[in-house]
Amino acid sequence: METLFVGKNLLFLHEVESTNTYAIELLRSVNVPEGTIIFTDHQTKGKGQRGAFWNSEIGQNITASIVLKPYFLHQKDIFYLSKISALAIYDALTEIFLNSQYDIKIKWPNDILINHHKIAGVLIENTFHGTSLQYTVVGIGINVNQENFEKIDRLVTSIKLLLKNNFERNDILKILSSKIEKWYFKLKNQQFEFIDKHYLDSLYGIGEVLKFKYKDSEDIEGEIIGVNHQGKLVIRLMNFNIREFDLKEITFMFQGFDKKK
Repeated sequence: METLFVGKNLLFLHEVESTNTYAIELLRSVNVPEGTIIFTDHQTKGKGQRGAFWNSEIGQNITASIVLKPYFLHQKDIFYLSKISALAIYDALTEIFLNSQYDIKIKWPNDILINHHKIAGVLIENTFHGTSLQYTVVGIGINVNQENFEKIDRLVTSIKLLLKNNFERNDILKILSSKIEKWYFKLKNQQFEFIDKHYLDSLYGIGEVLKFKYKDSEDIEGEIIGVNHQGKLVIRLMNFNIREFDLKEITFMFQGFDKKK
């Protein structure tokens, strides 16, 4: 790895229930170096946002977790971990998809879409000691060489489906590691405004009127105008009221995406 610390310690497991769960359990008993990556061919109980299952064919994709120790980060700034994780994947995919025909966006809070199809997701789990952040596990799933997504009822794609080539997962992991490190250092240097600008510039639907499902029952419509400091989506409704929604309250209704992440 051409990095200072991310990916220098790489732990490969052929099969594990969840790389995030494995990393958290390991951290409870071992002083795991910051930047350690747990990488697997197969997660038997891979986790997504809202308790969803992350579907991935054996040996075809990137299913990995990265250990970070952002002691410097105040609890009020915790959502920046989601922002930099999404931006790192965004940058990595931008490096792979050079052609302008590929529209890469961050779907709030930290999924990645290409041409409206989900290609990657993030699950961040933080552990606190009192009010102090002890460590963070960033779980990342990127669809690389998988071609069959028949059991998934929303639009999903992979790098291979788009570029018509097989890709070496380790090469992509190296790119991803360098991007994670880049954005992590920006966070450590408190470049909050820089991170905010790039996150909003890459955000799906910013400045657009979209439809949403509110608490799995009510349909609402409004314009995404931003994301607040706590990570809530800020929407200007059609009656011009401005409201903030967290992940458990609202879901997108577009392009065949279902209610799950």
